[in-house]
Amino acid sequence: MNNVFIEAMEKRRTQYALGNELSLPQEEVTALIEEAVKLTPSAFNSQSSRVVILYHEAHHQFWQFVMDALKAIVPAERFAPTQDKINGFAAGAGTILFYEDQDTVKALQQEYPSYADNFPVWSEQSSGMAQFAVWCALANANIGASLQHYNPLPDAAIAKAWSIPDAWKLRAMMPFGSNKAPFPVKTFIGDAERFKVFN
Repeated sequence: MNNVFIEAMEKRRTQYALGNELSLPQEEVTALIEEAVKLTPSAFNSQSSRVVILYHEAHHQFWQFVMDALKAIVPAERFAPTQDKINGFAAGAGTILFYEDQDTVKALQQEYPSYADNFPVWSEQSSGMAQFAVWCALANANIGASLQHYNPLPDAAIAKAWSIPDAWKLRAMMPFGSNKAPFPVKTFIGDAERFKVFN
């Protein structure tokens, strides 16, 4: 299919073998992430997504927070694979932390009480779209990434280290960097299991 957006989606793959080189200057990577998040749709144009971008020392500090939190719950004799996995994320060039602003969600619930139960759901949907948009934008710039969910284990340490507002709720983290391994062939379930079309 000849479609630029579909082609960008096709490039988006999970990359665990990350290096610390980037195909663009850091300032351009930051601008790319910011623009992708700003262009992501949200319910009632609430723009509830918040993002923290970590490079260099802050990036490594974040994964040390995760490592420390995991050491407290994973038995020592089984920790080696976990340590290798976290070190793999830390080997990248940076990490994006995706948050949702709960004050924004609560304000919408108060303003539109008939939709109150939906706003937390719509917030999660917007966050997912922001994550996907950033991931595709990075892939299109030949920057590898994966999506991780170690929250809420490191949340308190992160909030203290970088003065994250209490209303920001961490939803996911995305380590990124250079692609150090090829991608395996992606398989798909049959279309008949997934789609129905009616006229």
